[in-house]
Amino acid sequence: MLERIPQRERRDLLIAWVAIAVAFSLLYVRGTINPGAFVLFFAVSLLTVGVGFVLHELAHKFAAMHFGYWAEFRKDNTMLIVAVILAALAGVVFAAPGATVIYGSTTKRESGIISAAGPVTNLALCAVFYALFLAGGIFGEYILLLIGLMGVQINAMIATFNMLPVSVLDGKKVLAWNPAVFAVLFVASLGALIGALMFL
Repeated sequence: MLERIPQRERRDLLIAWVAIAVAFSLLYVRGTINPGAFVLFFAVSLLTVGVGFVLHELAHKFAAMHFGYWAEFRKDNTMLIVAVILAALAGVVFAAPGATVIYGSTTKRESGIISAAGPVTNLALCAVFYALFLAGGIFGEYILLLIGLMGVQINAMIATFNMLPVSVLDGKKVLAWNPAVFAVLFVASLGALIGALMFL
């Protein structure tokens, strides 16, 4: 698998991963000046955002490769900076640090399936992190509770944001391919986000 991820793509994924982890850490510690809290949330964000963001992009990549196309993630330095600044100043994370570029002309169906692969991955991760959250509650482990909580919230955010049917986001391509699939994924993503923010 690693041989299908070139060195440049690994570097871009790593840089975007760290930048987005910083942005989410700033979101969670907003309003406090506590270096210890930032370090804790940064470490947890590296895990939760790292898994969610990297697997989201790799899902696009390998879905495209399944159809015979080459695909690579490319970071967007401007959007990385914007994400960190918005998190620090406005308490908002605009999670668009780059995109997986597909080389070739895909059909509407292929494009829709490739685009859906990312949010579907994040929804699956919501279930995994929710299980960790429940385990943390059962065993009284604060760190498991925190990882589970942030994992569900962050992956739900990533899924919901990407399912918006606008611009170059996944939702627009999924909607163009299959409105029923779009509706299911959008409602599932939004429901997971509302549940994660209101009830966890």
